[in-house]
Amino acid sequence: MTRNSDIRHANASLISIANEIPSKVVPSSYFEDELSDTYKRLGLPKGLLERLAGIKERRAWPEGMHFENGVVAAAEKAIARAGIDKDQIGLIINASVTRDNLEPAVAVGIHDRLGLPRHALDFDITNACLGFVNAITVASSMIDAGAIKYALIVSGEDPSPWHRTALRILNNPETTRDDVLAQFASLTLGSGAAAAIIGPTDLHPDAHKIVGTVSRAGTEHRDLCIGGEADQGMNTDAAGLLKHGLQLVAEAWKEAQENGWDWSNMDSIVTHQVSNAHTNAIIEAVDLDRSKLPLTFPVWGNVASAALPMTLAEEAAGYSKGDRILCLGVGSGLNTALMEIIW
Repeated sequence: MTRNSDIRHANASLISIANEIPSKVVPSSYFEDELSDTYKRLGLPKGLLERLAGIKERRAWPEGMHFENGVVAAAEKAIARAGIDKDQIGLIINASVTRDNLEPAVAVGIHDRLGLPRHALDFDITNACLGFVNAITVASSMIDAGAIKYALIVSGEDPSPWHRTALRILNNPETTRDDVLAQFASLTLGSGAAAAIIGPTDLHPDAHKIVGTVSRAGTEHRDLCIGGEADQGMNTDAAGLLKHGLQLVAEAWKEAQENGWDWSNMDSIVTHQVSNAHTNAIIEAVDLDRSKLPLTFPVWGNVASAALPMTLAEEAAGYSKGDRILCLGVGSGLNTALMEIIW
């Protein structure tokens, strides 16, 4: 019996996808300038973020712009590109890690601001960086079941509060090298938003068919990356996260092949965008063709749940009908998901 979750769809397609890229650029050198005293005291070289993570810069929402504004902008684009009326949307799922409060769900505010119909279900799915892919799987399953016709999936991220907390922690005179390592991942995060419309294949034969999703849980590693409230920051065991995340992906990949999935000849492989080390390790773990992996993390950073769909939206114009696309993500927890789409 398979140890993967294996979900295949009969009538679900990606109708449209869009991203919203913030206008403000935050170079990695900004954080290192802010931490210059700490770097000097600990003997750390300048350029560490770019050299180790491969992240030259990331984006931030301009002053006064809330991340929900970015979500709404991405959603309006996706709805317009899909050519549907808002009244046809039966579900909105927000997949953001970012949230201002525990209650209510972020989705309710987006539902209201977009003027979606009262019959449209609205809720959040939060699963670290995998939330968007998980949300597509849930929406596609509901479409297959005939429960809804169209779903809107959204995500918007703003890690700036975690940036401020990381800088406060690391500028403490008692900060150690271990503290820098624990907070390093926080400084790789970037802002952005993405949105997608999922609908029935039989009504949109020229849309992009969602074949299905394979996922696998490794929740015994749930303590490797913990993001708390803004004033607590995010603590990450980067080495452990990489080691066990790659093992999880490799196990899921191997078992998927044994159960009828063949991803040996994909036209594009859109991974969750983390860093150079993560990308190189994924390529080696499952023997991927490097030329087929688009990279956005060098200029966007790690945009958490929005990273993969933002990258997919950026690449979409270059795809041809019939191209096979694999979306591959790993999220803190640990969880992995691999979703196949035929363009």
